[in-house]
Amino acid sequence: MAAVIQLIETKAVSAKSAVTPFMLFIGGIGIVVGLATYGYKVMATIGNKITELTPTRGYCATIAASFVVVLASGLGLPVSTTHIAVGAVMGVGLARGIGALDLRVIGGIILSWFITVPVGAILAALIFYVMRAIFV
Repeated sequence: MAAVIQLIETKAVSAKSAVTPFMLFIGGIGIVVGLATYGYKVMATIGNKITELTPTRGYCATIAASFVVVLASGLGLPVSTTHIAVGAVMGVGLARGIGALDLRVIGGIILSWFITVPVGAILAALIFYVMRAIFV
């Protein structure tokens, strides 16, 4: 968002863009709206439907996910913390054996991962062309 606003204002692309408090506020509102509208289903799926979680298993999944997020951030990789958390919960379930996992739920999750990447790319391209038509 910061890069887009800077590009519109200066007509130039730079390596760094200023992030204003207003942008942080808009991002926070987006997170709250997402959690309020659909976040409970995501949390219920991760916490209950993939595999049975006990406090110890949940702790192990959280620690593993945090290690991956910190490592990826240190390497400068853009990652989804939700995808990492799902992978960590799958790992905890897999440690108990394949029978501890709900493969139907996991299949749906993996299918959604393969669908969302190209759909996101197509939508980004469409939005780019619309924005370019408006501002150029």
